[in-house]
Amino acid sequence: MFQDIKGKRAVVTGACGVIGRWIAETLHQAGATLCLTDAREAELKALGNSLGLSSESFTMAADLTEEASIRRLTDEVGTRWGAADILVNNAGIYPSAFLLDTPTEEFDRIFAINLRAPFILTRELATQMVRKGVKGSVINISSGASRKMRRTACIYSTSKTALDRLTKGFGVELAEYGIRVNALEPGFAAGSTVSALTDAHIQNTIAQIPLGRPSSREDVGNALLYLASDASAYVTGATLTVDGGNSIGSLAVHQDKKHAL
Repeated sequence: MFQDIKGKRAVVTGACGVIGRWIAETLHQAGATLCLTDAREAELKALGNSLGLSSESFTMAADLTEEASIRRLTDEVGTRWGAADILVNNAGIYPSAFLLDTPTEEFDRIFAINLRAPFILTRELATQMVRKGVKGSVINISSGASRKMRRTACIYSTSKTALDRLTKGFGVELAEYGIRVNALEPGFAAGSTVSALTDAHIQNTIAQIPLGRPSSREDVGNALLYLASDASAYVTGATLTVDGGNSIGSLAVHQDKKHAL
């Protein structure tokens, strides 16, 4: 299954994060050639070494808040490969703060990484795909938060709502070139060192997931491979939610009887 991923060239941002590592490992095991990028250079090199990347694969640190840094990355992809086949816009941050406590600089940083960077990366790498005649796949890692507002996460939620609209916009405009653009909403996965969560928050979140557990590498990986492969050849502008029902609603029961039957 998903045999057509073998030999494809894939760019993955935020590769050192929890979900980024899962994506990198999944694509590597499927036989893809990888360009892994993250702001954390030492961790990025360690990840590349641990995977045992092929000679055609490479890692390159990039600051996604700086357009010049993003362009150096996309230029390197063009120089090495001509064009990528797959782009996974995975990098994202979700700092927690009340709106009244959030400085403008923090608002700008969240949108720079969560929305502006995917826009620039997709624009530049899709341009390379068009010029090389590559019918590629762009996958934006979104979140159920795009449809479910939460206190202290309003700016993050808003950035993901905007990313979903950007996904559909690129999907419409790139369809004539055979380039598909979709969004993937993974389930809850704790462990980020960039946006750390308290143990109490983690346990409370897991307790509210209808299927009763956090996300796994297989959950994310199988969905990612579907969107990256020819199995989804007729899918563009779509959002695939793989979150155990977390974004459906709350499991809280507001009455004395807490279980059916």
